[in-house]
Amino acid sequence: MIRLRLNLFKFSLNFVELLLPLLSFTLAGYIRFDLPFFAASKDYIGLLLLTTISWALLSRQYGLTSPVNLFAAGGKSRRIASACGATFLVTFVGASFYRNAQFSRSFLVLSCVLLFFLTFTSQILFRVILESLRRRGKYCIRVLIIGADDFALEMANRLMHGQLTPCQVAAYVALPNQQVSVTDLPVYTFDDVPRIAAQNGIDEAVLAIPYARFGEIPSILRRLEPLCVPTRAFLSFGDGVQIEEHLFDFGGMPLLDLKPTPTESMSYALIKRPFDFLFSILVLILSAPIMILIAIVIKLTSRGPVLFIQNRVGFKGQIFRMYKFRTMMGSENEEGTRWTVENDPRCTPIGSFLRRTSLDELPQFFNVLKGDMSVVGPRPERPYFVEKFVKDTESYNSRHYMKGGITGWAQINGLRGDTSIPERIRYDLYYMRHWSLGFDLQIILLTLIRGFANKNAY
Repeated sequence: MIRLRLNLFKFSLNFVELLLPLLSFTLAGYIRFDLPFFAASKDYIGLLLLTTISWALLSRQYGLTSPVNLFAAGGKSRRIASACGATFLVTFVGASFYRNAQFSRSFLVLSCVLLFFLTFTSQILFRVILESLRRRGKYCIRVLIIGADDFALEMANRLMHGQLTPCQVAAYVALPNQQVSVTDLPVYTFDDVPRIAAQNGIDEAVLAIPYARFGEIPSILRRLEPLCVPTRAFLSFGDGVQIEEHLFDFGGMPLLDLKPTPTESMSYALIKRPFDFLFSILVLILSAPIMILIAIVIKLTSRGPVLFIQNRVGFKGQIFRMYKFRTMMGSENEEGTRWTVENDPRCTPIGSFLRRTSLDELPQFFNVLKGDMSVVGPRPERPYFVEKFVKDTESYNSRHYMKGGITGWAQINGLRGDTSIPERIRYDLYYMRHWSLGFDLQIILLTLIRGFANKNAY
């Protein structure tokens, strides 16, 4: 029943989201042309098909078709705006290839705006309907919880207060030698299971057992055979282990993602690297005169090489050589084990300016071309500090599940240099969990707006 309800809800959400481009085109047609959009030109039908296909892919990519994201604490408007913007970027590009057709730009812009508001409204309606069903107890699923300790109580409480489908706990079945913590509902033993089955008041059986007793699951399932209902299990592997994805089959072996990374997704593989490569070439071409000028000024104002090359820890913890414009008197000074400070006496005459404006990092686009780095990602750190932070900061190594970036979510929020490492990790992990091309573009735009003058860049 739980899976059926979830599948029905997913189907309904996906179906409605898929219809929204057609609805936005229809409304935009009546507003712009005072008639159906296809009456203005049959070519609009082909454009609608392109928009719908793009929307189907991108709305899924941005989590708009995920029931869980309907109740996310924040970021819903940003996800909708990013999906709409990316969809109509594809639409505008597609429209430019129509040689024998002229499309109204105002119609396309209006369709994009309408798609945003229609999506926003549809998601609110879905939340209102689900919340109404939950409050009224309509179509409530009666669940038998297998387990009766504190862990089972916690899982049952989360199940009853879940927002996707209303559930009611009918009773508990205590495991052998288990301390019973339930006080407000019937608690049975496995000997009572045949009698529970005969009462025919249970829709689902859910195992709520701690990971230490997972080895007992085969024997528990045998004891539950009299129940003619689906049996599920809460999965909890203890503190610090988050299950983000589904169980998947790998050559007949069931594998479960315990620490997934976005680098394994097809969207990351197909979009991230090509974008990094093309964007880096564009930046290097546009900034070539500035880089040449910086190189000349460095040679004229201080002794030493133009570039400073430093070891950093990147993807999968691998060491790579990162390029920067030299900003200090001697290259050995920049290889130290301490942060640069305000008015640092080691800086060259132009060094402070380059660091403050982040222009010293322009050569890192060559690292991106080589594949050592990405344009956007967690900022790579020196091996000395990585060894220190791994010991002192929980989940620090998780940031190495992706390539390091020239800029990142933490950096544009002021976390550069000698700032809070736990806070920086929190921003890095948020970026990794919510990665998308739209998020990368947002970070790049914010870097251009406010990232070149940071109070913590010395």
